[in-house]
Amino acid sequence: MKQNPDQGRRGGARKGSAGRRSGSAKPSNNRGGQRPSSSRSGGKPSGRPAGRPGGRPGGRPGGPKPKLKFAPVPDSTATMRLNRYIAQAGVCSRREADVMIGAGVVSVNNKVITELGFKVDPTKDLVRVEGDTIRPETMRYVLVNKPKNFLGIENDPSGRRSVGDLIKNACKERIYPVDRIEKESTGLILFTNDGELAKRLNHPKVGLRELYHITLAKKANPEDLEKMLEGFVLDEGFVKAKEVAFVKNDPHEIGMEIHSNRSRIVRRMWEHLGHKVVKVDRVVYGPLTKKDLPRGHWRHLTKDELNMLRMTT
Repeated sequence: MKQNPDQGRRGGARKGSAGRRSGSAKPSNNRGGQRPSSSRSGGKPSGRPAGRPGGRPGGRPGGPKPKLKFAPVPDSTATMRLNRYIAQAGVCSRREADVMIGAGVVSVNNKVITELGFKVDPTKDLVRVEGDTIRPETMRYVLVNKPKNFLGIENDPSGRRSVGDLIKNACKERIYPVDRIEKESTGLILFTNDGELAKRLNHPKVGLRELYHITLAKKANPEDLEKMLEGFVLDEGFVKAKEVAFVKNDPHEIGMEIHSNRSRIVRRMWEHLGHKVVKVDRVVYGPLTKKDLPRGHWRHLTKDELNMLRMTT
């Protein structure tokens, strides 16, 4: 697997039709994570959707965003509770770790610990369970720009191509996709072994920002954009776009922001309006973008990106 020299460690798929993007389908204005300008007329994007209250486009009339009732996702290398350390080492669950601590079979730096709230420094402290030294698994975060016709999973028992084939040399730890992208779609997908962060990112109350570039077989019209902004009901409930606009005034090319991780949601929303979807490409996932990450390549998240992800949740 060749690595991209400009981004450090990266894997890459063989160049071909699955790895190319046509110039007409390239959302140049959104590549750095900028939001599409919502449009009610379908011609020229406007500053904010007509009929919406003032303030941010598509947002609430004013006031701060409500705070989620979540504690920040902790840094896996920061000081942590002893039961979490034991659980991250794969010994048992946190609840079971509390039982072991209470039973006096856990020691830190050769001292038996029975205090349930005891904290350890994973970079310095020596932890033993029943005399055996344990160490928590290193957390890995790998961002992939998925090509078309690759399954968005770590591996496929039947031997079909998957994103796991592209990142098999990324790390020794076993990592999993935070969410799924269907085989025929392309774009960003995050793999990690940090189950706590993955759970947060998928929580409905988080509503992680996702930006897609969609290519339609037939032209969309301003009424389609209006319906996407107003929302409608699918089988699993009400859905809507946060923002939506034509890309470079081309009614075949749509930039669309949503805050939902429902399965195939973007494709199904456009099919609900009677459109055949040719292409779905996720260009932004939370604070992460495709910038400088070619199709079929991967890279590890930077410390700043990981911190931004944690703040998102």
